[in-house]
Amino acid sequence: MAWPAVLESVFISLAGMIDTLMVSELGPFAVAAVGLTTQPKFIGLAFFVTANIAVSALVARRRGQNKQREANEIFLTALVYTLIMCLLVSVLCVVFAEDMMRLCGSNPDTHDAAVLYFRIIMGGCFFNVLSMVINAAQRGSGNTRVAMTTNVTSSIVNIVFNYLLITGKHGFPALGILGAAGATVLGTAVASILSVISLFKETSYLQVKYILEEKILPTWSSFTRMIKLTLNFLLENLLMRIGFLTTALFAAKLGTDAFAAHQVGMNVLNLGFSFGDGMQVAAVALIGRSLGEGKKERAKTYGSLCQNIGFLISLCLSAILFFGGRAIYSLFFKETHIIEMGVTICTWMIVILLFQVSQIIYSGCLRGAGDARYVLFVALLSVSIIRTAVTYLGFNVFQLGLNGVWAGVLADQFTRFVLNSTRFIRGRWTEIRI
Repeated sequence: MAWPAVLESVFISLAGMIDTLMVSELGPFAVAAVGLTTQPKFIGLAFFVTANIAVSALVARRRGQNKQREANEIFLTALVYTLIMCLLVSVLCVVFAEDMMRLCGSNPDTHDAAVLYFRIIMGGCFFNVLSMVINAAQRGSGNTRVAMTTNVTSSIVNIVFNYLLITGKHGFPALGILGAAGATVLGTAVASILSVISLFKETSYLQVKYILEEKILPTWSSFTRMIKLTLNFLLENLLMRIGFLTTALFAAKLGTDAFAAHQVGMNVLNLGFSFGDGMQVAAVALIGRSLGEGKKERAKTYGSLCQNIGFLISLCLSAILFFGGRAIYSLFFKETHIIEMGVTICTWMIVILLFQVSQIIYSGCLRGAGDARYVLFVALLSVSIIRTAVTYLGFNVFQLGLNGVWAGVLADQFTRFVLNSTRFIRGRWTEIRI
């Protein structure tokens, strides 16, 4: 169950890095412009990401209880919620794009490109969120291959059209930032089609035929169950994004070149996140099903196994950065001073990765069991308070520049690792009902 989820998440992350690499052909300003949209994009998508975590956990629990009707009912309810919220979020992001980019610290050389990119990807986010909710429910049912297939295909389409449209290849127009955004939306459109097709397969636990035959409709009870979990996840996610945005704002104050180096570093760090996220997806499905079957010790075993695998992965990633950090940054930039900034960032990431992957998996285990309030508390403490405070002190008081920014990232990841691992080891999360 784990390998498709890991492959899916890693491939998406690699595609994001390749996306940045292709955009870097336009210059550091383009990397910085696209980077400015990252946090507001994820804040906008937070309503869907968090709902999907809840859906995956609930469907997994119902699968373990052998309640197929309730699983499909939860999925259908989540789908309706997603489509309504998508319309609202998409309109708000498009209308207020300029104000959002100014708030994120855009400069005169990055503002217009950032606004254009943000409006296109959020204006076309319907395809993205549709695919997300279907894939989340399928993961919860134990079918992680659907999400892998759709997202890998989406990433390939995105990369191909980035190549064709950013600088213009094989007769296609050179559209720059516009081409990068269009390629992203096109990739998600293909993914959404593949996700919808998965619901028509006879072997699918969640399927349109079953919903129609059983005359299943969205219900208030399913909505309240989902929202009960979603609100905790949402608040946690928003707190995290505000913390991430604060970090990005400090980095943006250092200028376009420094922010471009920071953005590539965040892309590389996101690769570590993707491994942890992939193992987390498997842990949520396996733990949810085990708890639904009443097998608490099996749930603990799955969680520990996912964590051990994740730690080995983090060691490998840290080794790659130790030996190849300079080479990685040399792929993105020709400017020597930016590459040197990147080498400094890699030094921080070597240590950060050792805590990041593990804390993500521990968080996923707790979320999958329904221990959302504790994870929310940890996020509030580590991201919103500790990360922001350490970054502020390092940047403004000790004048450490990028070192101050990345010291905040390390403090955040270490805190979450300690608190979430302690909670997991104590095992009280196995008693929670959702």
